[in-house]
Amino acid sequence: MTLISFVVPAFKVQGYLRECLDSILDQPYADLEVIGVDDASPDDSGEILAEYAARDPRVHPVRLAENVGLGPARNIGLDRAVGEYVWFVDGDDWLVAGCLPHVADRLLATRPDALIVDHVRAHWNNVGTRSAMRDVFPEPPGEATFRLRDRPETMRLLHTAWNRVVRRQFLVDRELRFAPGWYEDVSFSYPALMAAERIGVLDRVCLNYRQRRTGAITRTRGDRHFEVFAQWHRVFRLMDRWGPAVEELRPAVFERMIWHYLTVLGNGERTAPELRPAFFAQIHADFNRFRPPGGYPVPGGVEGLKHRLVAAGRWRTFSALRAANQAGDAARRSVRRVRRRVLPVARRTARVTRNAALREYYRAELRRPLDPTLALFAAYWYRGYACNPAAVYAAARALAPQVRGVWIVRRDRVDTLPPGVEYVVAGTPAYYRALARARWLVNNVNFPDFVRKRPGSVHLQTHHGTPVKVMGLDQQRYPVGAMGMNFAKLLRRVDRWDYSVTSNSFSTQMWERAYPAAYTTLEVGYPRNDRLALATPEEIRKLRAELGIGPDERVVLYAPTHREHLPGWRPPFDPDRLLDALGPAGRLLMRSHYFHDRDRRPRGPAAGGLLDVSSHDRVEDLYLVADVLVTDYSSAMFDYAVLDRPIVVYAPDWEAYRVARGVYFDPLAEPPGAVAVDFPGLLELFRSDAIRSTPAEQARQRFRARFCALDDGHAAERVVRRVFLDDRPGRPAGGVERSGGVDAP
Repeated sequence: MTLISFVVPAFKVQGYLRECLDSILDQPYADLEVIGVDDASPDDSGEILAEYAARDPRVHPVRLAENVGLGPARNIGLDRAVGEYVWFVDGDDWLVAGCLPHVADRLLATRPDALIVDHVRAHWNNVGTRSAMRDVFPEPPGEATFRLRDRPETMRLLHTAWNRVVRRQFLVDRELRFAPGWYEDVSFSYPALMAAERIGVLDRVCLNYRQRRTGAITRTRGDRHFEVFAQWHRVFRLMDRWGPAVEELRPAVFERMIWHYLTVLGNGERTAPELRPAFFAQIHADFNRFRPPGGYPVPGGVEGLKHRLVAAGRWRTFSALRAANQAGDAARRSVRRVRRRVLPVARRTARVTRNAALREYYRAELRRPLDPTLALFAAYWYRGYACNPAAVYAAARALAPQVRGVWIVRRDRVDTLPPGVEYVVAGTPAYYRALARARWLVNNVNFPDFVRKRPGSVHLQTHHGTPVKVMGLDQQRYPVGAMGMNFAKLLRRVDRWDYSVTSNSFSTQMWERAYPAAYTTLEVGYPRNDRLALATPEEIRKLRAELGIGPDERVVLYAPTHREHLPGWRPPFDPDRLLDALGPAGRLLMRSHYFHDRDRRPRGPAAGGLLDVSSHDRVEDLYLVADVLVTDYSSAMFDYAVLDRPIVVYAPDWEAYRVARGVYFDPLAEPPGAVAVDFPGLLELFRSDAIRSTPAEQARQRFRARFCALDDGHAAERVVRRVFLDDRPGRPAGGVERSGGVDAP
């Protein structure tokens, strides 16, 4: 028999589900199964479960026709489980690496009805906070099992389903299931503990409880938090049914109930001010209804005072106490901030700079009305006319001529703009005025921190590639690649986004977890790839001629990614030897990354078949003229795949890169073509023409099906119709629109 069945419900967790599944399946313990329940999720959670099931027979997906909520979804998974034990793991949490052998050893050694494991709260800002395990069990709890009546303090551990592994037959015999609604863990976890004859505690951290910045019910205001009362009512009805067997636990359970109610009431992210009096009134009613005849352990201090105010039904006094405590906390935080900021007056210099004056000018312009026709475009930190913003700009000129498009450009890049493109130079008064008054702001990176999101303005984030390396908040786990980043400021910039353009479902999933905010995702393909999808043979011949490339030459484009952890890095790559492998008709184009390691050698005729194209402004030109792309971990592979031409992944430092920088995607495991891990292997691929072998072709077709299905030449049109013309189809042709929101319970 399988030892552990993992039940993983999935609803709007596409950005986290892969990490959850990987954390289970990659454990050094194989006697398990995963029941993945797609709770009619509107995102790609169901597709992710199906994808994992296709490559791992331990994964069994269940797709529900309608959303039933977290509790019923867990029940459906429980009914399909065959393991001796069941572990309910939410789709946005993940197991600690290497924990499962320890859990399995304890289960096999002690055969508990329920084994509680430790966890940490993993916050979105990469801060982890410990559980109450050490407070509840100051001394190690040991391996011996016990009944709840012998150690009632166990109830002070978090009452969730995911921090305990429960014997499946025990649940069946006691008819323990999850109720519908929010706070469904309450009416499952406490009764399970009360009914268990053998409870075990493993004081080893086994699960990361993700504290999401957006999307969690614990961070969502609304009247559904009143559902906590119904869940506790179910607990007491069960106690009434079970009678004397659990009667001595009633005081401790009652104390937990009041603690939980006060926790929900005291969380301003859950209960809005106008709902708090009614919520308090229901606490008072339940206090009188369920209070044990012989009393209960009333906590001391301020918490005890709260209990007494609840018992008396004194909401006004309770509210005043709460306000006083909050004011004191705010004052203490303010003092700490001042202490950190205060510097001797002698060290401060009152100088009015030109930049400060321009910022004042910007703030003044913010008080003027928005220009209802102005759209401001930028790309790559004002490097010029490029990428997705350029494609959206061109489509807007054709489809929305009433929109006046203006580009922001650095002074040294003005001469790279196409004729007829209106622009402002970064840092000038015209630049600040346009930033303040534009109705639309379009960029493939973020605008500066000082830019305000005005009511009525629309910020469109187009991004500039399908991510291989980790981005955004995920970089916190890889500090070498995140040096100098301020993640609090990053999130303030992300909060300005109204729309986020993605080229495929994979990108949508990764951006959702890397940049958690309330924007709407436009999963419509990449506008910059429209040109690749629609290019004609005549256009390609013209581009080759402009670069001095003959019609019969075999062109290889080498375009590696940037390595933040290795400044000045150059790959182990000998152009002359590769040219020899290509033969007399071979031509090699080399393009370094646009970031710090850009090598801008002068353009000119190719010397011996080698041409450096690092300074060529439009990378799409280079894709079109190339017969083969050689890259490593660059997003170039996703764009070039639109052309359906051979791609080679040259990855001599893959293991070092993935450890130092962190990755979302393994191009060696799911490559877009042939793979070489050293330079001799790369040469052999070209000498043997293995780049066009059947396995390489099949890999490319799988890659294209997964990542390029939306790049049909009309992505820019879809963006313009949605953002500039406010066309709101349910499912845009060739893509999907998704809004951020709250998880279903």
